[in-house]
Amino acid sequence: MAETNFIHQIIEKDIEENKYGGRPIATRFPPEPNGYLHIGHAKAICLDFTTAEKYGGTCNLRYDDTNPVKEDVEYVDSIEEDVKWLGFTWNKRLWASDYFETMYDAAVELIKKGKAYVCDLSAEEIKEYRGTLTEPGKESPARNRTVEENLKLFSEMREGKYADGEKVLRAKIDMASANINMRDPVIYRIAHTTHHNTGDKWCIYPMYDFAHPIEDAIEGITHSLCTLEFEDHRPLYDWVVREVGFWKEAPQQIEFGRLNITHMVMSKRLLKKLVDDGVVEGWDDPRMPTIAGLRRRGYTPEAIRNFCEEIGIAKAISTVDVAQLEHCVRDDLKNRVESRNVVFDPIKVVITNYPEGKSEVCTVENNVNAPELGSREITFSRELYVDGADFMEVPEKKYFRLFPGNEVRFKGAYFVTCNEVIKDENGKIVELHCTYDPQTKSGEGFEGRKVKGTIHFVDANNCVELKVRQYGYLMIDDPENPGEQIVNPDSVKTVTCIGEASLKDSKPGEKFQFFRHGYFVSDTKLSKENDLVFNETVGLKSSWK
Repeated sequence: MAETNFIHQIIEKDIEENKYGGRPIATRFPPEPNGYLHIGHAKAICLDFTTAEKYGGTCNLRYDDTNPVKEDVEYVDSIEEDVKWLGFTWNKRLWASDYFETMYDAAVELIKKGKAYVCDLSAEEIKEYRGTLTEPGKESPARNRTVEENLKLFSEMREGKYADGEKVLRAKIDMASANINMRDPVIYRIAHTTHHNTGDKWCIYPMYDFAHPIEDAIEGITHSLCTLEFEDHRPLYDWVVREVGFWKEAPQQIEFGRLNITHMVMSKRLLKKLVDDGVVEGWDDPRMPTIAGLRRRGYTPEAIRNFCEEIGIAKAISTVDVAQLEHCVRDDLKNRVESRNVVFDPIKVVITNYPEGKSEVCTVENNVNAPELGSREITFSRELYVDGADFMEVPEKKYFRLFPGNEVRFKGAYFVTCNEVIKDENGKIVELHCTYDPQTKSGEGFEGRKVKGTIHFVDANNCVELKVRQYGYLMIDDPENPGEQIVNPDSVKTVTCIGEASLKDSKPGEKFQFFRHGYFVSDTKLSKENDLVFNETVGLKSSWK
């Protein structure tokens, strides 16, 4: 990350100039507990924690829990699980709500300095008074209230004298500022609701733009890293710390481009809508870009961290092709998971010249890329299953798999020739009658003739049935609105497959490569001993299309 990370260049310059007097670099990851984290947050997590680690500093996990209406303990638990799963350990776990008294004192300080006032305008009126990008705003009638009146009203707001929305506290800055965020922004609002951490102690809550710089200052954060949409808010961030004046060393906010990925939604609000509307199973649906969903789909923390490192940190907003993420997952799994034989759309094969009742053991490698993973034993008998994609009654050009009259190698076993196609009265293929060459068993020093095609198989007398969920992208391009995305109505299908018997012992969360199909994981919620459910993680590139 260092080569493309402009933030690290800034930090190294600060260290060289002794900007913080030798104090360790301090960062924080500050999620709002109003939803599950998605892969865009993973980029921020990796940046915050690895930056602190690189420079021998600290990184706090701090919940920005200033909006109790949308927050829930469920989200807190999920956030902590996600951070740990990605491989990071925070220095301190903190809550913005722990600083509510200091924030209140800071607001009182601004009032005493004539830098804040209580306003009676409604939210709609405040928006109307704010002006536009080309026209200055209009001052609130309450802007020139005395310090004494503002202190009294703000105290009464805290005491619960007013209803939600009846009054707000606004910073007194500049209604003609070119930056609309500086046009007397609201810094406190009334909300009579129970807070998950402070209960009913408070009925007024600070706004994010007021709370966040105070939180950073209290914790001694040196570099407050956030996404680019907060760039226009930085003058307000600096104004709050400077005008409150409680802290000698101000934290430095630095913005970077947020992560956008094709076919993925990067908005907790929109993801929550998908959950609430029942479009997906929940926040951890394997189609979701949430960290919980990616984990359930079989993604590894190493793959996600490698992806975040590969895309780097830039100032500009850009969109990354989802294929790059899939490449990182495939690249991570290829050397660490074992292979298993699973056939989709199974076709029964009868080896007519193989003795009835006989079964023999064949040895196959667990991972051709990782010999250290060893080998396993599968069985071969008179009745087998092959993959539907491995047979074609009328083969196309350069199709080297099974078809009438053709000979292929059954991986780990023998050369097999298709002799006859058996169909039912409706013309559907029931089974294939084949013969095998007993002189061609793999692993026994056979060095005779070669065949062009190799396919896998499953012993019909020693197998297990699987439910396999295959995924398309949850979001697809809207054909009627270029540049927009819509929900894909066909983003998942469940198929019944037949796998080798060893899969009976698979555990929820265990990952495999289904030979020549892709990478799959036993579902952590649905998979049971006698009802195996696997989720497709990422596919392989086919040798024939």
